[in-house]
Amino acid sequence: MEDHIRDLQAIVDSPDPPTFENVMVAYDRAGSTLDKVTGVFGNMCSSQNTPELQAIQTEMTPILSRHQSSTFTLPGLFRKVEQVHRAQQETEGESSSSSLTSEDRRLTERVFLDFTRSGAHFDTDKQQENADIGAKLATLITKFSQNVLKDEETYELVLKTEDLVGCPDSLIEAAKNAAEERDKADDEYVITLSRSLVEPFLTFAGRRDLRETAWRAWTSRGEMDPDRDNLEIATEILKLRQRQAKLHGYKNFAEYQCVDRMAKTPETVIELLENVWERAKVSANSERKELEEYVQQQESHTEDEKDIIENGIQPWDWRYYAEQVRIAKYDFDESLLKPYLSLESVTDAVMAVSNKLFGLKYILRDDIVTYHESVKAYEVRNERDGNKLVAIFLHDNYARQFKSGGAWMSEFRSQTKNLSEENKKEYQGIPIVTNNNNFAKGKNTLLSFDDATTLFHEMGHGHHGMLSDCTYGRLSSTNVLTDFVELPSQLMEHWLEEPEVLKEYARHFETGEPVPDELIRKMKKAKSFNQGFATIEYTSCALLDMLLHQVEDYENFDITAFEREELGRVGMPQGVVMRHRPAHFSHLFASTGYAAGYYVYLWAEVLDADVYAAFQETGNVFDPEMAERVRKYVYSAGNTEAPDELFRKFRGRDPDIQYMLEKNSLVPQS
Repeated sequence: MEDHIRDLQAIVDSPDPPTFENVMVAYDRAGSTLDKVTGVFGNMCSSQNTPELQAIQTEMTPILSRHQSSTFTLPGLFRKVEQVHRAQQETEGESSSSSLTSEDRRLTERVFLDFTRSGAHFDTDKQQENADIGAKLATLITKFSQNVLKDEETYELVLKTEDLVGCPDSLIEAAKNAAEERDKADDEYVITLSRSLVEPFLTFAGRRDLRETAWRAWTSRGEMDPDRDNLEIATEILKLRQRQAKLHGYKNFAEYQCVDRMAKTPETVIELLENVWERAKVSANSERKELEEYVQQQESHTEDEKDIIENGIQPWDWRYYAEQVRIAKYDFDESLLKPYLSLESVTDAVMAVSNKLFGLKYILRDDIVTYHESVKAYEVRNERDGNKLVAIFLHDNYARQFKSGGAWMSEFRSQTKNLSEENKKEYQGIPIVTNNNNFAKGKNTLLSFDDATTLFHEMGHGHHGMLSDCTYGRLSSTNVLTDFVELPSQLMEHWLEEPEVLKEYARHFETGEPVPDELIRKMKKAKSFNQGFATIEYTSCALLDMLLHQVEDYENFDITAFEREELGRVGMPQGVVMRHRPAHFSHLFASTGYAAGYYVYLWAEVLDADVYAAFQETGNVFDPEMAERVRKYVYSAGNTEAPDELFRKFRGRDPDIQYMLEKNSLVPQS
C-alpha cells in the first residue's frame, strides 16, 4: 500500500505539465506490487478461506477499503486527472491531429469517472464520510460472506442407505464421499448445503420429509444461528448504500448503480424484468398445474400425495415431481445422461470448443504447485499465433471445506501491456486465470447437464481473461460494465448443446460409448419443460434486488416482510421461491458489483442469444470468420469501447430480445 501511494505521489509531484502519458498511463501502472498481493489474498479468501485467513480478512478488509479511498483523495491527484480529462474533451473530434488512440481516450474517460464516483470532487468532510461508509461496508460484506460460508461448512443432513431411495448412484457416491470427509460412520451418508448435492437430492429423493428438511436448511443459509444474523447485516448494508447514493446526489442506490451500466436507469431494468416476469409466470403456473395433475392421476395416493392434492405442490416437491413428469411426458430421465457427462469428458469438451473457436491449446502442468491438491494448472497457448503463451489457467472444480459456494471466475493476475521494465522481464503481461466450481467429488465425478453448463459458463468468463488484448489494465479482461460481463460466459454455454460436441465428448465414463442420439433428442425435446420455474426462480431475485435498492428509508426495515409483500404483489407462483433469499444472497451482500445489478444475467441473455444466432445464421456454429469477430468484439476488447458500440460493430444493429424469448420458450405457441 505504501508503494502504491508512492507511485501516485510521483504523479502529483511531477513538475511537468499533466499529459496523458505522465498522468493516465502512470496511474494505470501504479500499485503493481499491491495488485500481486491482493490477487493472491482475494482468491484465497474465496477458495481456501481457513479460520486463520478469515481472521486476517476481517482485520484487513477495512484497511484495504480505506487505502482505496485514499488513492482517490490524495491531494493534487484528482486535479491532474481532471486537467487531462478537460484537455481531451476540448480536443474531442480532433482525433486526426491527436496522438491519442480511441483506447487512450477511453482510459481517460473511465479513470475520470472512477474518481468522481469515488468522491474525489467532494469537500474534505464528504470525502471522510464516503471513506467511512466504504470501510464499514467492506467489513459488513466480509462478515456476510463468512456467515454464509460457516453455515455451508457446518450443516449436514446425515442419512442411511434407506433414506436415499430414488437417488442415482452418482449422488449416493457423492454423499458417501461427503460423509467420509466428515469422518462419519461406514453406513452413513451426508447431504451438505453445496448446490451440487442439495439440488440432485431435491430432484431424486423419494422421502418427502427429508426433501423438506434439506430444502428448509438450504433456503435458510445466513440465518441459521442468531449469532450469524445476515438479515441484520444486509439491512445495515442497505442503509450505508443509501447514504452513499445520496452523498453522490442520487435518490437511491439503484439509480446510482445504473448510471454506469448499459441499462442507464432502474426503470429500463424493471421494464425488461417485468416483460419476462409476466411471460414466465404464465409458464410456471401452467407447469405447477401439470405437476399437480400428475400427482392426482396416480392410481393410489400416499399420505404425502394426498397432502399435495389438498394443499398444492410445495417448494420441496417441485424439482422431484418435475423430474417425474419429465420422465412420463418426454421419456427423458436426466439421471441417464449423467454417466456421459463425467467432469473429465466435459472438461475435454470445453477445451476442444475453445480450441476450435479460438485456437487455444491447454497443456497440463503437474509441476506447477497450486494452493490445493485438487486444483489443476494448465499453460494456455494460441496455435493460431505461433503457439504463443497467452495465459496460465487454474481449474478448481470440487466443493470442499473453507471454499465459498457457487461458481466463479477470477484472476490472480490480469492482462496488461502497460508494464514497468521490471514487470516486462518478469511476466510480459501474461494473465493467471482461475475457474472455480463446486462439484461433489466422487470416485467418478458425474455432472448433471446444469453442472456441465456451469463449467462451460465459467470457461466463457475464463476466455474473457485469457483472450484479453488491451493496452491498459483498467480496461482489460472483465473490467467491463456489469451488464456486459455475463455475455462472454453465457455465450459459451450454447456450444455444450451442439450435437457434434455431445456426440464426440459426451461418452460413458465406464464404456466410452458416445451418448445415444435418442437420449440427445429426448433431452432437447424436454428442454423447454420447467423453463417457467427456472425463469421465475431467477427473475424474482433480480426484481427483489432492484426493489430493495430503490427504497429510500430503511428505518425499522424488515427484509423478510419486504420479500414476502413484494413477491405477493407481483404474483409469485405457489411452490417457487427465490433462487437466492436475502440472508444468503451473496451477489447482493457479499460484494458490491452485482448489487442493484443481479438483472445483468437476463440483460446479457438478450445479447448472448442474439450473438449465437449470428453463428447459426452462417450454417456453421464454428464458423471461423464469426469466431474471429466474436473474439475481437466480445472476448478481447475488454472495456476499450462502450459495450453497446461493441455489440453494434459485431451485429450491425442493436440487440433484439426475440432470440432470448424464443430460447427460453417464452413466446406464445401458435
